[in-house]
Amino acid sequence: MDTLTTDARDLYVADFDRVAKTLPGFADLRRKAMARFAEKGFPTGREERWRFTDTTPVTELHFKPAAGTANPSQFAGLAAGALKALQITFVDGRFAPAFSTLDLPAGVGVASLADVIKSAPEVVAPFVLVPEEPFELLNTALFRDGAVLRIGDGVTVDRPIHVLFLSSLHGEPYAMHPRMMISLGRDARASVVKSYLGPSGGTYLLNAVTTAALADGSSLDLTKVQRESPQAFHFESLDVRVGRGAAFTHHSISLGARLASNDFDVTLEGEGAECSLFGLYEVAGQQHVDHHTTIDHAKPNCTSRELYKGVLDGRARAVFDGRIIVRPDAQKTSAMQTNKNLLISKEALVHTKPQLEIFANDVKCKHGATIGQLDADVLFYLRSRGIGLAEARRLLIHAFASEIIDTVKADAVRSQIGGCIALISGGG
Repeated sequence: MDTLTTDARDLYVADFDRVAKTLPGFADLRRKAMARFAEKGFPTGREERWRFTDTTPVTELHFKPAAGTANPSQFAGLAAGALKALQITFVDGRFAPAFSTLDLPAGVGVASLADVIKSAPEVVAPFVLVPEEPFELLNTALFRDGAVLRIGDGVTVDRPIHVLFLSSLHGEPYAMHPRMMISLGRDARASVVKSYLGPSGGTYLLNAVTTAALADGSSLDLTKVQRESPQAFHFESLDVRVGRGAAFTHHSISLGARLASNDFDVTLEGEGAECSLFGLYEVAGQQHVDHHTTIDHAKPNCTSRELYKGVLDGRARAVFDGRIIVRPDAQKTSAMQTNKNLLISKEALVHTKPQLEIFANDVKCKHGATIGQLDADVLFYLRSRGIGLAEARRLLIHAFASEIIDTVKADAVRSQIGGCIALISGGG
């Protein structure tokens, strides 16, 4: 592995200069993004957003751009389509048609981002801007591929759309910067599952950006399942715009990676819009996971619900920073935000900060956070009934997590998450 002995940003600038001509489209915008990244550098603990999340381990390794030479056959078991879904698969950040099932119904478009840029760049252009956050800047400069999902007006997609990102084993640390763009037409309905999977032992940086636009009256259920290598680093930025009377539901399931950082922003742009954010994270050992969420109530009569739950063991760390903004014109807002954490170990630590910023006077808003341990009385009760300590702990952890798991619509995903929780908690 290459350990950095110079400013990390210089190496990424050099990587960009080397591969820029091979990247699809947006040459000027990419150069601006890389120049902005070179100016800002990686975030540090001096910035409020990163006060409790140390990115130093990322800067200590040189994650070179993924070469795209992995053999997809090593993932045959993972990419078998157990979700009975329309599936588009990416291996090391690049489209893998052999593991994609795209028998699409009328009014539904699912395609490789690189292909869309070649054939219809105007479709992608509104979603590609120069951001401010360092990891988003890196993605904007270096993204090569990803998924473009388009659902037409009035179209209801009966099966889930599964976007599968697989990361392989390499000898050296490598980086992927996939992008995903989702647009729903007026009164459209769709369920999308994003899976990020990687085998143990893989050291890589997955730096994703997802954008979604929901037209009036549409509905999107988006589930993210992150089960990556314990040596991996995972960053994702999500930006969602919700139109009048539209509904957005998001599940964030974080069960892997050495460091996982999630930055979710949802703007309720139309009157009567709805948003539900659910999250479940289970980390152990030296793992670190953070969630920063913002729900912006920009119009009146909008509703949001937010519930994140965490289970921490070993010396694991977690951060929850939730922010709800109610603009002056957003009267009749209803918003609820809750973060609950279960600490299995005395050495585990969580930083939780739910926030309300209210600039309207006719609203119903509340927020709260809890941090606790397994109930000793309940543990004693279970053990007195002949249940072993490990099984008793597993039952209590599963009961704690089930409030989130039960809200996931796709049966196969719900079962998969439940099985992972059982394995992880059983090992505690």
